[in-house]
Amino acid sequence: MPLARSVSVTSLTGLEDWEDEINLENAVLFEVAWEVANKVGGIYTVLQTKAKITSDEWGENYFLLGPYLEQNVRTQVELIDPPHPAVRRTIDSMNTKGCKVYFGRWLIEGGPYVVLLDVGATAWSLDRWKTELWDSCTIGVPWYDREANDAVLFGFLTAWFLGEFVAQCEEKPFVIGHFHEWLAGVGLILCRIRKLPVATIFTTHATLLGRYLCAGSVDFYNNLNFNVDKEAGDRQIYHRYCMERAAVHCTHVFTTVSQITAVEAEHLLKRKPDLVTPNGLNVKKFSAMHEFQNLHAQSKAHIQEFVRGHFYGHLDFNLDKTLFFFIAGRYEFSNKGADIFLEALARLNYLLRVNGSQVTVVTFFIMPARTNNFNVESLKGQAVRKQLWDTANAVKEKFGKKLYESLLVGNLPDMNKMLDKEDFTMMKRAIFATQRHSFPPVCTHNMLDDSTDPVLNTIRRLGLFNSSADRVKVIFHPEFLSSTSPLLPVDYEEFVRGCHLGVFPSYYEPWGYTPAECTVMGIPSISTNLSGFGCFMEEHIADPSAYGIYILDRRFRALDDSCTQLTSFLYSFCQQSRRQRIIQRNRTERLSDLLDWKYLGRYYMSARHMALAKAFPDNFTYEPPEETAAQGFRYPRPASVPPSPSISRHSSPHHSETEEDDERYDEEEEAEKDRRNIKPPAMTGPVPEWRRPPKKGSSEASTSSNASNASTPTMPSSPSDPSSPSSSIIEERN
Repeated sequence: MPLARSVSVTSLTGLEDWEDEINLENAVLFEVAWEVANKVGGIYTVLQTKAKITSDEWGENYFLLGPYLEQNVRTQVELIDPPHPAVRRTIDSMNTKGCKVYFGRWLIEGGPYVVLLDVGATAWSLDRWKTELWDSCTIGVPWYDREANDAVLFGFLTAWFLGEFVAQCEEKPFVIGHFHEWLAGVGLILCRIRKLPVATIFTTHATLLGRYLCAGSVDFYNNLNFNVDKEAGDRQIYHRYCMERAAVHCTHVFTTVSQITAVEAEHLLKRKPDLVTPNGLNVKKFSAMHEFQNLHAQSKAHIQEFVRGHFYGHLDFNLDKTLFFFIAGRYEFSNKGADIFLEALARLNYLLRVNGSQVTVVTFFIMPARTNNFNVESLKGQAVRKQLWDTANAVKEKFGKKLYESLLVGNLPDMNKMLDKEDFTMMKRAIFATQRHSFPPVCTHNMLDDSTDPVLNTIRRLGLFNSSADRVKVIFHPEFLSSTSPLLPVDYEEFVRGCHLGVFPSYYEPWGYTPAECTVMGIPSISTNLSGFGCFMEEHIADPSAYGIYILDRRFRALDDSCTQLTSFLYSFCQQSRRQRIIQRNRTERLSDLLDWKYLGRYYMSARHMALAKAFPDNFTYEPPEETAAQGFRYPRPASVPPSPSISRHSSPHHSETEEDDERYDEEEEAEKDRRNIKPPAMTGPVPEWRRPPKKGSSEASTSSNASNASTPTMPSSPSDPSSPSSSIIEERN
């Protein structure tokens, strides 16, 4: 079924007034999630990045409720005494009754307060609480499902805390409880069963059943009319599904993160979401465009150093003509699109080889899997690289000292005496150490399930073994990146900045933080029309590929056709010149305002206002904004495309001698036009004059159209021709 267009922020014209209408003095917001100070998946990123704008709005009346996990608390939370009297009395009351409740400040931007509930300390109540859950909701939880048992404990403790808090307040506040995902859903169900005066919001970031069904290789989005009870039972998740569905139907306001997930939730959870709340990021803008380009160059240099070590003995490709692609996320082989990506890489490898391309592609798979340590060959590569570096530095110092002494006495150096036999011996030993008789390793770690690992088995089937003839190299790094790693010592943000393209051909991706993070860092990415991010970008951008956002069709094409399209995207990207990639990164980075929490956070304000009006109708009113004919602002196609990098010599210190001049192109003028076109989603306004279609019979319109055609190059549809200019950049660094 076709997807309906989601309600855009641009259509919610009343949002700006709601801030003044809601009195938050006697309102308290509790946000409940299993991933508070506990990184498991994307919800952690949502809470972490949204904390600042929520703290700015709610101040001391904003609290996050999560599980107490000692290893996380040691590094992320500063335990303090509660400054709020009612919270202090609530925690004291629960602790005296056998619970362990901790209060602190989460050490992230915004520094929100956190209330951490120790589920292990109250495990003695599990049987009693599961009985109560069965008696009140007819939801039974099997003894062997530890995650569901934790959800029961966490939910009862959450409801206990919220009920105790309301009782301890002298002046009854307006309490909002915002619950994320099914793991927090039991707490919401109990709040409604016990009739607590709490306005509830439930946000599903991905439906449980949807994730399981997509992993089972079914035609999910074209066949959403499943027998949900049977499908959940067949997968032994019926009790979890019941928790999720009960929370959805009990909550005052039900939200989800994307329009495509809203369609999924309506079919699987049997309730249409009240609002779509897209995920955002904290966008830090640079004062000059070349600053983030310089960061790309610095981060790329760190990746190049790793590649030099990893491919020692087989470093027969030019790193200046090497592109770095990557895929990252949960290790869900089919859901995340790793299967189609590997197939496309094999086809790309063939195309680059038969066409004699000088471009080499190094592709990283950053997906955590079960390992026992780094493998010896990977560590040896970095040791060999370091040894070569030390040898070169030692010879350089010796050479420099002799050169200095020779020049000091006024003589030109005798080059035959600058290096002695010992130096040559040391250099030869270093060279011999780089000899390798095996291919560079595909995987950087020792896998526990090497013979059954889907990524490694697919690589074996496709023959991507990093041989000298291959133009596509593959590196599987089955661990989260860390700046303290002895192998690849960079954190994730630095790694993303150093890459050229992020590839995320997901089949099931309710939102997609990885391509969003690429966008705010100015890195082009490939997403799909089955991901929330891809749908969001298609909605707001007339031609996403022109802005470095390639949308792969996985909904209306067969798998092989989608793979062919992905191969086309990858091959076209490899054909871009360095200057074109720089221009495209600038244009991608300009889209970051679309993903800023300063604008997307208003969706959450809308959900909270709606919940307050439903729970406390005597104190709050909510009138949903009427949908107007205006469907929101769409970023237009780029006004112009640079035909040659040599035209912008006035702003680029280094000029390319390999490309010819075709037409005049004012880079700064076009960049300013882009900034006017790219409006934040919360802004509305009339259609710009230059975007309005000319009136028929108007000589003025005809004249301006002809003039425009004469001075502005035609926008190409190929993804290999990036659009729009950038600010001044040192080209050679990128």
